[in-house]
Amino acid sequence: MMARTAIVGRMAAGPQDNDDPGELWRAGSPGEVAAALASGGYMADEGLATAVFLALRMRRPLFLEGDPGVGKTEVARTLAAVGGAELIRLQCYEGIDASQAVYEWDYSRQILHLRAAEAASSLGGGAASPSTEELEDELFTERFLVARPLLAAMRSHGDVPPVLLIDEVDRADDEFEAFLLEALSDYAVTVPELGTFTAAVPPVCVLTSNRTRDVHDALKRRCLYHWVEHPDAAREARIIAARAPAVSPELARRVATMSEALRGLGLYKPPGVAESIDWAVALDTLDSDGLDPVVARATIGSLLKYREDTERVTDEVLTELIAGARNA
Repeated sequence: MMARTAIVGRMAAGPQDNDDPGELWRAGSPGEVAAALASGGYMADEGLATAVFLALRMRRPLFLEGDPGVGKTEVARTLAAVGGAELIRLQCYEGIDASQAVYEWDYSRQILHLRAAEAASSLGGGAASPSTEELEDELFTERFLVARPLLAAMRSHGDVPPVLLIDEVDRADDEFEAFLLEALSDYAVTVPELGTFTAAVPPVCVLTSNRTRDVHDALKRRCLYHWVEHPDAAREARIIAARAPAVSPELARRVATMSEALRGLGLYKPPGVAESIDWAVALDTLDSDGLDPVVARATIGSLLKYREDTERVTDEVLTELIAGARNA
């Protein structure tokens, strides 16, 4: 049974070893991690809490894979919230490349700088005009650098390591995966004009995948891996209660029971935890603690997002599921 103790508090300010993520992330056991996540409203099972604990202790990226809606992204958000850390999110998509993930130059400010230099040169003033090479050197400095998520995570100098969320990495292509593998191996990225930025405090890195395609083994080998399952009804009821405290415990239990049953019907898009929370809030808003079939049908769009699924869950099926939830 995991201990329900609190995660270690904020570390004192001061210099840190380059490989030390700080005492904030030095929970003593998976139970402490589970308790910390629970304080932020995330009810992790023992397997997930252990994976997070090991990722923090071993300072390795954590690769979370699972169906949409099981709470993968929320792990990173909750870690940042309960740890007092900055959350830096990189949302992956088809066609994303290194420049969009690392940095870009602020071209508008560079042009303004050039025009200002030209204006100052034409007005004179006794000072020698800068040469073309000097102007170019001025343009490519950190003053004009716009840090994207990966560079922002590597440049963080706070007492607490940031949480770097690389979300839906399965949407990116092979070339970007290869770039991530290199960046996460050394926690460093290179800006050709300025050099290499290496993280003084390595970020706590969480990668997620909905498994729309297989991510290459090389990237997975760099990470600790965990498959995130849908919660069982009891744990989902606790999640609903934590995320929507206005919902009565009885309604939370019934919604969780029905969501679990619906996931067993082979739907095109089984409901995730976020949909269960939305449905519970919708029912509570309409004062339907008893899960009336008419109200359940009217609000089913909070839970099921595809027409084929709403048609498959007929009134007869819905009535049967409600009866089962009431008797559970």
